[in-house]
Amino acid sequence: EEDLIQRAREVAVNRKTTLNQLFRDWLAQVVGQKEREKSLEKLWKRTAYASAGGKFTRDQMNER
Repeated sequence: EEDLIQRAREVAVNRKTTLNQLFRDWLAQVVGQKEREKSLEKLWKRTAYASAGGKFTRDQMNER
């Protein structure tokens, strides 16, 4: 565990920040990811009724 902390400190120094700030940034990223996942789930539920009515052929996909 100490080795991990030391390596994290080195990363912080290389990024010209602190270990605490790296941790805060990571927390914000984790929370943001969960919020994006929830938003996508809501979108999927709202659009679950939409259907293309089957698969398209290659020719149909390339029609302009």
